[in-house]
Amino acid sequence: MGEFDLIERYFKRPARRAALGLGDDCALLQPAAGTQWAISSDMLVEGRHFLSTVDPFKLGHKALAVNLSDLAACGAKPVAFTLALALPRADEAWLAPFSKGLLALADHHRCELVGGDTTQGPLNICITVFGEVPVVGGRSQALLRSGAQAGDDLYVSGTVGDARLALEVFRGTVSVPAPVFDAARLRMEQPTPRVALGMALRGVATSAIDVSDGLLGDLGHILKQSGVGASVNVPVAVNLIASLAICTGLSASFDFKITPHDWQRWALSGGDDYELIFTAPAAHREAVALAAEQSQTPVTRIGQIDAHRGLRLVDAQGQALPNDFTSFDHFA
Repeated sequence: MGEFDLIERYFKRPARRAALGLGDDCALLQPAAGTQWAISSDMLVEGRHFLSTVDPFKLGHKALAVNLSDLAACGAKPVAFTLALALPRADEAWLAPFSKGLLALADHHRCELVGGDTTQGPLNICITVFGEVPVVGGRSQALLRSGAQAGDDLYVSGTVGDARLALEVFRGTVSVPAPVFDAARLRMEQPTPRVALGMALRGVATSAIDVSDGLLGDLGHILKQSGVGASVNVPVAVNLIASLAICTGLSASFDFKITPHDWQRWALSGGDDYELIFTAPAAHREAVALAAEQSQTPVTRIGQIDAHRGLRLVDAQGQALPNDFTSFDHFA
């Protein structure tokens, strides 16, 4: 099977929202009136971002999900994407489920594949997504990292920490019962991009970012670009590890050998969660709750933004806790 046969069989579809899709040197996109483009690229490399044994259907899902998560953090509506794919060989048994996982998520968000490239080489997946953000009264409604203000509440969507737990199981550093591992692995391999929540937070949140490298590390980008600090309630954040509830129920019959510091590390700096961290004024608490309800996405208030720069961890009583957590850095 040649390169163009591969594209024709697994990835080519009729253009729907694009003015021109696959088949020419360039796709043609036309933003809706009163909107601007939001564009983001992410790359997934075998051995760095995913294991060689991963289900290709789930990998197709995740490859697009991590990009849609960037649009969600900007409050953008997905429109289209391109796919650059390097493959060791044209393996139909791999390509069929990969393309199904990719395009199933694309269809769910009405985000169409409009172009890209294929080549032979080590497995590498690079996607660029295009989304629309409204412009009202000459002002973009995009959520940025630079808008957090002192006194804002600090929120996170969904759960954090499970993907890191799954990774530690794969590494053999911890052992957990099958139900716990299955729950954590699902979060690692098929994350849910919070697109609906991001759009619902336009005009409500003051800043946002998605959690790819770890809650504290990604929060740090908001703090730096906004020129503010934050206090994070560690017990609340740790309780957001979804598999923690399963573990608690099984704790009497299984010796987890997982320390409280492990739980903290996975929740605060684990990464690969693709949830949203966002800030909003305390006066917008009802609006945040409505956005969560409308998008069917749980959100949890985990702290607040401070005028004094720096990141502070506190316990349930507001007492300071040590911060020795580091988030993922590809070149550290």
